[in-house]
Amino acid sequence: MEHARVLPQVKQPGIVKDFKQFLLRGNVVDLAVGIVIGVAFGAVITALVADLLTPLIAAIAGKHDFSALTFTINGSRFLYGDFLNALIAFISVAAAVFFFVVRPVNALMARRKTEPPVDETTRQCPECLSEIPIAARRCAFCTTVVAGEVA
Repeated sequence: MEHARVLPQVKQPGIVKDFKQFLLRGNVVDLAVGIVIGVAFGAVITALVADLLTPLIAAIAGKHDFSALTFTINGSRFLYGDFLNALIAFISVAAAVFFFVVRPVNALMARRKTEPPVDETTRQCPECLSEIPIAARRCAFCTTVVAGEVA
């Protein structure tokens, strides 16, 4: 009777556990959600540019499709219309992020700021614009007399 040969199992519970912790860490999940929403937002902006803004600009300028705009030099075809569409989409995404994310977050952070303003310990030299101590009477860099002046 033959005995079945049993191969030893390699246990790696530490690796699996570490990988599981990595995947379930909050910032990784937040990053994944942000990327998915960003891709979806990019698709919406691309559709907005291609389906609404480009035809609106075309109605004013007379061209009906920017993506068809090309020129040829020595047999090489340049699709500058596609570039215009991509540029308009990029500017639209940048404007949306700035006005709907950056500005509101900055305003919120400014309202939540509870620290008193830090007193300035330096000022600018009116002549060379280098930073000098507030109590200085002469700039150490250009030797301009700055006594009594507050820049």
